[in-house]
Amino acid sequence: MKKNMISIIILALLVVNIAMTAIMMFSVIPANKKTIALIDEISGAIKLDLAANTPEGEAAGSSAQNVSLADSATYSIEDQQTFQLKKGEDGEAHYVVCKVAVLMNKTSEDYTNFGADVESGVRDPLILNAMSEVVGGYTYEDIEALGQTGLQEAALERIQTMFDSDFIYQVALSGYIVQ
Repeated sequence: MKKNMISIIILALLVVNIAMTAIMMFSVIPANKKTIALIDEISGAIKLDLAANTPEGEAAGSSAQNVSLADSATYSIEDQQTFQLKKGEDGEAHYVVCKVAVLMNKTSEDYTNFGADVESGVRDPLILNAMSEVVGGYTYEDIEALGQTGLQEAALERIQTMFDSDFIYQVALSGYIVQ
């Protein structure tokens, strides 16, 4: 008799559990759909691409030109560079360590003016100074939020402004470490 009574209680609790789960699902799913719709609207308003990459394989939001490999020249500054970040809330000194390389469009008119100087290393101090100015304007927290791609784009914009040309179409940072 006790075993039958316990079985009936367990069955009743099971039915109550299923009913409560069903009620919870009907109340949570519409709220979840509304949250997803709100996030989609916000990301659309600030023009974020939820996909990691575009079909061309470039990072979304990248300002890089489409230059074929045959029309591209790469110059890498020999030594690994250390750039100091602006002091943040913690008051500690932080650094970005990386090797800097620039990709140039050989078909650009300005490549004939500046390309030889860049490739010979004559413009290294200018490029490194521009990198230092860009990196030095960020705190550790800013760099962590910006990421390597964001830093590359900021450096590219500064270098293009410095040369007043877009013959340098990409800045590459290899061995990128933030400490």
